[in-house]
Amino acid sequence: MPQHKSAIKRLRQSKKRQQHNKGRKTKMRKLVNKVYESENKEEAQENLKNAVSFIDRLTTKGILHKNTAARQKSKLTQYVNNL
Repeated sequence: MPQHKSAIKRLRQSKKRQQHNKGRKTKMRKLVNKVYESENKEEAQENLKNAVSFIDRLTTKGILHKNTAARQKSKLTQYVNNL
């Protein structure tokens, strides 16, 4: 356990951020799965637009690494293009 006042606060903040980021990543996975579950290409393209937008937002906030985001976006785009 941390002894210093600032370390105690840092632990509190990191736990709070961890929960917040966990929820964001869960939402991202739901959006990605929605793309894969789309029946037709038009619906998939709309879902792809939402998923890519959210992935970009997570990248700018530092929740996802930029290479991870690029890999996921590429994989999703490739899937939609092959429909």
